[in-house]
Amino acid sequence: MAGMRMASPLLALREGYSEAAVGVLLALYALTQVFLALPAGRYADRHGLKNPVAWSVGAATFGAGLAVVWPVFPVLCVSALLTGGATGAAVIALQRHVGRAAQTPLQLKQVFSWLSIGPAFSNFLGPFAAGLVIDHAGFRWAFLLMAVLPLVAWAWIRRTHEAPLPQRPANAKAGRAWDLVREPVFRRLLIVNWFLSSAWDVHTFVVPVLGHERGLSASVIGTILGAFAIAAAAIRVLLPVLASRIHEWAMVAGAMVATALIYAVYPFMHTAVTMGLCSVLLGVALGTVQPMIMSMLHQITPHERHGEAVGMRLMVINASSVAMPMLFGMAGTVVGISAVFWTVAAMVGAGSRLAFGLRAGRRS
Repeated sequence: MAGMRMASPLLALREGYSEAAVGVLLALYALTQVFLALPAGRYADRHGLKNPVAWSVGAATFGAGLAVVWPVFPVLCVSALLTGGATGAAVIALQRHVGRAAQTPLQLKQVFSWLSIGPAFSNFLGPFAAGLVIDHAGFRWAFLLMAVLPLVAWAWIRRTHEAPLPQRPANAKAGRAWDLVREPVFRRLLIVNWFLSSAWDVHTFVVPVLGHERGLSASVIGTILGAFAIAAAAIRVLLPVLASRIHEWAMVAGAMVATALIYAVYPFMHTAVTMGLCSVLLGVALGTVQPMIMSMLHQITPHERHGEAVGMRLMVINASSVAMPMLFGMAGTVVGISAVFWTVAAMVGAGSRLAFGLRAGRRS
């Protein structure tokens, strides 16, 4: 999905589509996840890991394959819906599976830190590989490469051992997903996650637009995005070691403050090297967040509803991901791309107060 999300906007821009149209295209990667997240979470609670991932692999390969055959804007939109929805369903099943493998809060932080290295590496591999293939062979070959990657994922996961599914207590009532949102700590956690996820999504959108505006090649833009992903992966390699020394709330709050500062200075970087430096620093800040959020999420929700809670989180942040690229795409067209950076800086900086408030709701 990361490679498709970099290649598709570049093709649209080269075909003459506006930043607003590109924002709509990027929003579609999150749209399917908004509607599928809760059903996918419940499906994972009932069926475990392999069934959801198998369906996701098929949908992602088919979606990227469509772009190989018909690399035109309407088909790119369909590909975005399919690959985005498939990735969301697979992520829910994976996160639920890994969360159930941990027995203590420390183990939760450690296993989610290890798991988060995978998406970080993907966020490097996808854009970097797609950019190189686009420059040397064209968009069709880049889309073909992206269609093969989900099949590799299935080869890795198909023999994974699954623990028995947890049984709901006999006297427990079937809860509704929105009951989870009524819990103050869960609600605060979702809002903080929304701020930081928006910052991640906006970076994915604005870097191709800013790079295109400044005449950078596809491979250079892919490298800048790849540097962000490498930094996120590198810090996540260290997180299992840091997990025993730093509380989740402290790491999340620090990431929000750092993200706000980096976004504030990003528009003043006019070369690929300085943009790459900001991208690396942003990757370090945002790369620490997801494992800590997931660790806290699994501590405050019942075992038999972990998939549903993960689905709720994914639904909320992807509802934002649908709106944010379109909103900032239109804003970039009207007031310029620099204003988008400063708006995100102000938004995340203001939201950091909520992250500090997670300290009171943390469970040991």
